[in-house]
Amino acid sequence: MPKLILFLFSLLAFGALAQKKVAPAPVAKQPLTHAVYDSWKEIPYKQLTPDGSVAVLAVNPQDGDGKVILYHLKTNVQDSVKRAAEIGLVYDSRQVVFKIKPQQKVVKELRRQKKKKEDLPKDSLGIYHISQRKTEKIPDVKSYKLPEKAGGWVAYQLEVKKEVKPKADAPKTEEKKPTPPARKRRANNDDNGYTLVLRSLTDGKETQFGYVKDYTFAKFGQGLLFSSTGNDSTLKAGVYWYDLKNAQLTALYTGKSKFKYKGLSVAEDGQQVAFLVDSDTTKALVRHFQLHYWKAGEPAARFLDAEKSLALPANWLVSEHYTPLFSKNGKRLFFGSCPVPAVADTTLLPEEMAVVEVWGANDDYIYPQQNRQLDNEKKRSYLAMIDLDTRSIRQIAGREVPTVMLGDEGNANILLGESDVKYRKMITWDTQNFSDLYLYDVGAGTRKLILSQLKGNANLSPKATFAYWYSLTDTAWFAYDIAGDKAQKLTNGLRVADEEDDHPDYPSSYGAAGWTKDDQNFLVYDRYDIWSLDPKGQKPPVNLTKIGRAEKTRFRYIRLDNEERFIDPEKELLLSAFNETTKAAGYYKLSLKDGKLTRLLMSDHRYSYTAKSKLANQLLFSRENFREFPDVWTTDWSFASPRKISEANPQMKKFFWGSVERVNWTSLDNIPLEGLLYTPENFDPKKKYPMMVYFYERYADDVHQHYAPAPIRSFINFSLYASNGYLVFVPDIVYKIGYPGESAHNCILPGVTSLIEKGFVDEKRIGVQGHSWGGYQVAYLVTRTNLFAAAEAGAPVVNMISAYGGVRWESGLSRMFQYEKSQTRLGGSLWEKPMLYLENSPIFFADKIKTPVLMMHNDADGAVPWYQGIEYYMALRRLNKPVWMLNYNGQGHGLTQRQDRTDFAIRMMQFFDHYLKGAPMPRWMKEGIPAVEKGTTKGY
Repeated sequence: MPKLILFLFSLLAFGALAQKKVAPAPVAKQPLTHAVYDSWKEIPYKQLTPDGSVAVLAVNPQDGDGKVILYHLKTNVQDSVKRAAEIGLVYDSRQVVFKIKPQQKVVKELRRQKKKKEDLPKDSLGIYHISQRKTEKIPDVKSYKLPEKAGGWVAYQLEVKKEVKPKADAPKTEEKKPTPPARKRRANNDDNGYTLVLRSLTDGKETQFGYVKDYTFAKFGQGLLFSSTGNDSTLKAGVYWYDLKNAQLTALYTGKSKFKYKGLSVAEDGQQVAFLVDSDTTKALVRHFQLHYWKAGEPAARFLDAEKSLALPANWLVSEHYTPLFSKNGKRLFFGSCPVPAVADTTLLPEEMAVVEVWGANDDYIYPQQNRQLDNEKKRSYLAMIDLDTRSIRQIAGREVPTVMLGDEGNANILLGESDVKYRKMITWDTQNFSDLYLYDVGAGTRKLILSQLKGNANLSPKATFAYWYSLTDTAWFAYDIAGDKAQKLTNGLRVADEEDDHPDYPSSYGAAGWTKDDQNFLVYDRYDIWSLDPKGQKPPVNLTKIGRAEKTRFRYIRLDNEERFIDPEKELLLSAFNETTKAAGYYKLSLKDGKLTRLLMSDHRYSYTAKSKLANQLLFSRENFREFPDVWTTDWSFASPRKISEANPQMKKFFWGSVERVNWTSLDNIPLEGLLYTPENFDPKKKYPMMVYFYERYADDVHQHYAPAPIRSFINFSLYASNGYLVFVPDIVYKIGYPGESAHNCILPGVTSLIEKGFVDEKRIGVQGHSWGGYQVAYLVTRTNLFAAAEAGAPVVNMISAYGGVRWESGLSRMFQYEKSQTRLGGSLWEKPMLYLENSPIFFADKIKTPVLMMHNDADGAVPWYQGIEYYMALRRLNKPVWMLNYNGQGHGLTQRQDRTDFAIRMMQFFDHYLKGAPMPRWMKEGIPAVEKGTTKGY
């Protein structure tokens, strides 16, 4: 018996031990590598349903299949749908709609098999029903749309379904009598259109329309407007309106399948429609689009013959490139017009017509800029208007005044015109040219000049009571009282221009928060505070935030409603806050009624995203710092109990990360400076570390920015380098006009030496890296110091004399403004200050360089001509200096292709690991990669 008891006791003891959970051994942390990039997650979409009940987040790996997370805020439960993208929120908050993408690996494998595009798997449509927490899937969907401010409906186009041919060994069916051949069905494609399905989200009932090219809902869901090339049986080619309430289809216009229909537009009340029709089925090079208009209750749309009216200038057309626009009240219809375009003489053979560019000294724009703007210029439309009560047509804009802004969403008689036509040549050497302002009164049919030679931007107040602008030359805000015909300077004594600007040009403003209701007050920013201005200038400015300058806290209004036209003084304003001294950030709220400013939240984080649900006081925001990924948080308006609702990258805990601290020093010009120092995890100040130095202009305010490991566009990833045992120093730079290179030298070098003096920097293992403007400064620094053991200069300007006369090919702009007034800060032309161009050009001092140099400069760089990189490479090669240049064929100023970005990240780290850590020199550095091997080997 005792043995039995002992046996039973042993069993119980063993069971207890078996049930006891043994804590897993802690996983040893690893340094980040390039292999982690693809799986690291991002949250590119984050939004609340209109009622604020569900947070919808897209969580995607950098490369691979993502998902959408639907987080129910009241119950804290969440659902997810794999591969969801292109998310739409139904206005009544009953559904969330999205595309569901095919598996990436499946698509890639089929592409490797050289499958045609039409044979690849197609997107599906997902409809998530919030109350049921279930997702409905519809296969083979090309596109979908939702009413902007109505629930209950979705419309989607179906992809073409590939016909499945019967197998050869399929069983034979009983023979039937031959039937007459059916008329061949037209294919669904971009030319003919696709099947459009209108689906009720309430009961799932569907209505189909064939061969639809374009479609749009009325804003409040009154109906669906679409164009079809017709199926020749139940639906003729034309434009149709489907009344959603009465389930009634009305043909607004019918024509031939070859007709072209564009510019579908619905008035806000859903009772009026406009569209454009090209009824010419020939191959004429000049296309005459006709403007059509329909009003509810009418049997069909009417043709408004604007082209033949006397309102349009001679030889002008209705523009196909401007979608007709109704005024908010529906009383006016705005459309675009344009001159008859220049077309080629089709009777000439190619060898009979010379193709030549004529570059004239008095051209508005230099030819490269004309070429870059060519497509936009061909599509340029000039504003015209129809009064829908009288059917009168009026041309408003023209070649003399090409830009005209509507007042009060088109309801007002007042419009504002802006013309830079007389000053366009200035853009060759200036950062911004002048413009003249014109006031239009379409009721009186008048236009008058209200300001000449404004250097700045102008606009109309929401109710079109005032025109207003910031004048760069006056560094002040102005308002023009339209009724009183008087302009007033509003900011006398206020510092509304950038106090820290160090360019040889007029400083820009700090911006504006907007207008209060009925154009009563205009709210603008200085460096710290928000000021309320009386647009008539009769009352003194009022500091609304009061404490900003004293506490060095920068307050800015957060616009939570994208449709907001004015600031409601009856509501509280949500403000972002940033303290320049502590770098803490957060939120305040401001009551315009009693002037009370309330602190809601401040912390050592960066808050980079804030959004509110449309119909409730629920908010989303993202919070980050160097060690914290910008996950999503939610709160009500009080910010009393914010809670985190996402964790995109829990794997961060497995890796060494590092920390960041602020550092201070004094420049050689006796200017107090600050910068950032990123240190490895478990940093020991008694040890010595290799250090990377990176800079551009100023980074200290970004101390709380998070840097997820990712392939690089142009500069080192701070997290990756800190994780791998590097210090990373990021100094701020203050510039002296005329001496950008020396300014960089005088700011950066004492910052580096101040860290060396602390004892934890290995002074023999310091690298430096920069791109573009930073690349120039690197190229300059290595001509002045041998402190750096290795340098990477990306897309550097090294010869300011040759670069001055060059072109920024991406925009077509001359590069002259860059040197005279913009980033290079030389403060004069090449002929006014030739020695400054010489002294600041590293190419002329290349013989002094002893630092190994790596460059990345690509042959499609549209910002810095890549021949600048070639000049530097050739100089160093001729001087027998160690130099390598990476040219990613077809890439621009910064890398955009993921495979190239990853490759550059690997090569640059190999370069610095070799010189700063003693790692073996990779083959591409030792032997190069010959042209015959390009694209076949990486040479790592």
